[in-house]
Amino acid sequence: MEKDIFRCIECNEKAHELHRDYSNGILKITICESCQKPVDKYIEYDPVIILIDAILCKTQAYRHILFNTTLDIHWKLCVFCLLCEAYLRWSLLHGSEQSSDPADIIRYAKEWDFYSTFGLAALELSAFCGGLLWFLWAATGRRRGGTLELGPLLRALLLSCYGKVLLIPAVIWEHDYSPLCLGLIKLFVLTSNSQAIRVTLNCRRRLSLAAVCFGLLSEACVAQACKRLPWSVQDMMAFD
Repeated sequence: MEKDIFRCIECNEKAHELHRDYSNGILKITICESCQKPVDKYIEYDPVIILIDAILCKTQAYRHILFNTTLDIHWKLCVFCLLCEAYLRWSLLHGSEQSSDPADIIRYAKEWDFYSTFGLAALELSAFCGGLLWFLWAATGRRRGGTLELGPLLRALLLSCYGKVLLIPAVIWEHDYSPLCLGLIKLFVLTSNSQAIRVTLNCRRRLSLAAVCFGLLSEACVAQACKRLPWSVQDMMAFD
């Protein structure tokens, strides 16, 4: 399969290869014809450094991850992040009730409200992604000939939600400033979503921020609608 989907992490121009393999195991990084810089310097970097640059929302790191790697864990990461968010909501529903009995872990895992919160988190994430993608389709679809590749956008969105993993330590090390930590985590995830959109579409920051805000509005509307339904989690908890 011929690959023409590599991108220069500096100028976003397409490239046919990231490096050239010579004899005796000698590798030479390809130089971009447009900006005369290495197409992707991160292929020589340690994954930890790449992760740090991604946390700092550097455009080059996002281009490396989204365009120049075959990272295909976005669905697994999505499920894991949903489990983290479901655990957070489940722990908030139970308040400060804690038990050190190991048998309680199995009992809690079988409780219906945990799976309900997981379903609600999945529904809200679907509303966020759906609203965001619809906004981008309406805003940029006409300029791109009426078509917009939703697959790469969805992959970028799900990968950029990796910050939700931080919800687990925020709950485990509960403190008086936990609400502030949860708010900062939410802000970090939304910032990562905006950067992923900006890199994938090579668009202005204003458009990506507007799309994230519209997706957040869609998520909030679905959350409020679920709270008004008679089978909401809060109502079911009242009958336990």
